[in-house]
Amino acid sequence: MDFWLSFLPIVIYFLLIIILVIGIIIGIKMIMTLNKVEEVVEDVNKKVQTLNGFFHIIDYTTDKISLATDRVVESITGLINKIIRKKRIKKRKRMI
Repeated sequence: MDFWLSFLPIVIYFLLIIILVIGIIIGIKMIMTLNKVEEVVEDVNKKVQTLNGFFHIIDYTTDKISLATDRVVESITGLINKIIRKKRIKKRKRMI
């Protein structure tokens, strides 16, 4: 029994030291990985910033095209509504 009381604490301390060393190694590797990820994110951010002008031009042209098509659709629907109103007015005059 005395053997176990003296041997088990030594084994437990040894295992705790191993777990601590493994934790430190994993922590260092995680920090290195996060630094690499940060570099990649910064690189991607720089590349996206260079494309902002291009995206601004595309956004501007799509807005203008949308505005032009909206005006065309409004004018066509206005003409159709005028034609339909004239037909309705003529039918009402005939009924009276």
